[in-house]
This record gives sequence, C-alpha cells and structure tokens, in this order.
Amino acid sequence: MMRKVLTIAGSDCSGGAGIQADLKTMTAFGVYGMSVVTALTAQNTMGVSGIMEVDPEFTAKQLDAVFTDIRPDAVKIGMAANSFLIKIISEKLREYDAVNIVVDPVMVSTSGSRLLRDDAVKSLTEELIPLAKVITPNIPEAEVLSGIRIKEMESMSVAAHVIAEKTGTGVLLKGGHLGNRADDLLVTREGSEVWFYSERIDNPNTHGTGCTLSSAMACGLASGLSLEESVLSAKEYISDALKSGLDLGRGRGPLDHCCRIIKV
Repeated sequence: MMRKVLTIAGSDCSGGAGIQADLKTMTAFGVYGMSVVTALTAQNTMGVSGIMEVDPEFTAKQLDAVFTDIRPDAVKIGMAANSFLIKIISEKLREYDAVNIVVDPVMVSTSGSRLLRDDAVKSLTEELIPLAKVITPNIPEAEVLSGIRIKEMESMSVAAHVIAEKTGTGVLLKGGHLGNRADDLLVTREGSEVWFYSERIDNPNTHGTGCTLSSAMACGLASGLSLEESVLSAKEYISDALKSGLDLGRGRGPLDHCCRIIKV
C-alpha cells in the first residue's frame, strides 16, 4: 500500500528547504508526497530576501482539497509565519482528525534569518503544537519555547521536559548547536527520555536539515514505525545526505536528498 504524507510549509525557490526539500525526502522514502504552500520565499544558500505569505482562506482551500480526496497518513508542518495561518491550519487538522503530525517549529532558518513573527509564537504553542505527535525544535527554538537557556546536555533535558509537559506532545530536541557532536534528545508525551548520539559530519552545507529531518520522521510514522524508530531512520538519512558531499551555491548549500537514489 502506498503511504501518503502531507507537508504544510513554505516554498524555497532554491530547492534546499521548505516544501521542495520535504517532497524530495518523501520521494527518497518511497511515500506519496503532497503539499500545502503557506508562503513563497525568495531565498538561496546565502539567506532569505523576501517572504510572501499565502492568504489563510486559500490555505484552508488547499487543506480541504487534500483531506477530502487523498487522506495523508502523516503530516509534517513547517513554516506558518503568522497567527492567522496557524489558527486555520489547527482548525482544519482538528476538523479532519489528522494523525501522525510532526511540527518543525520554524522560527529561524539555518542561515540565521528570522522566519516566524513574534505574534505567532503564542498561537504556535497553544493551538498547533498540542495537536502534534512530536515537535522538532533546535536549541534556539527550544529556548524560546521553554524559557530556559540551554548550554549543555543537562539543560537540554530540562528544557525538553518543560516543553513536553507544557504542550502535551513529544519533543525531539536537536543538539547540533551545542558543539562538536549532533546528539539529539527525544522526550515522549509520557516523559520517557531517549538520547540519539552521533558525531558531527564535517560538511558546512546544511541548508534545509531541519525540514528534511522532520519530513523523514513523518515518512517513518506514516509507514508504521514507532516514534523512536522514525527518529533513528530520519537521522540515518540525514547522515547519508550530508556524507554525500553535495556542494551547490555560494553560501550554506543544500543536502543531497537523492543520496539513496540511483543516479544515471
């Protein structure tokens, strides 16, 4: 049976992040990918130069079109730049009783550009995140969500548990900002804790890693893997995509999403 995964995110015209990265990842995992576009961005490997948000009513029409025809087995949510969009997305996900929701709380791009308005953080925390099976914040995002300064693994654990308790959802806290390793922490809704230890791969081209990881996790959940298995599968894919050594653009380049696909 073909599994279906929906990405709700912004478009990256350079192809390294956003819905473009999500759909490439879904293809690599052998699932049927669908997309609801929440924003158009003018961006490349050097940064974001413009954002045009999609009207919330049109976003709702896209969601209706997907859920009334090809129901997704999992949903990945990325960029939703304002509280109106977040409210519409949350309402529609509740209306259609969406399952296996993975939220990447996109606030800052890999290049450091701000992507989420301040007024949307409250809506994200109170309306959208509680619907998720798991969220995937990086260190700066987790600091915003938890109100805790994260400096080492101990404070990572404290912050992840605070977020899980506050939102009632699982938390995969990505530790890549902490130093020479890429150790991530999963805290489940029930409060159990699982560390995923991995070495940092020497590759500066990491544009779109957050989008790719959360999409890969959604693919795993759609395919029937447990949350822990989905995280492990996604991290292995990210490692392969980084080790492939793709080098495009004049800035922080994209991953090789096609690293597992036979190239001719």
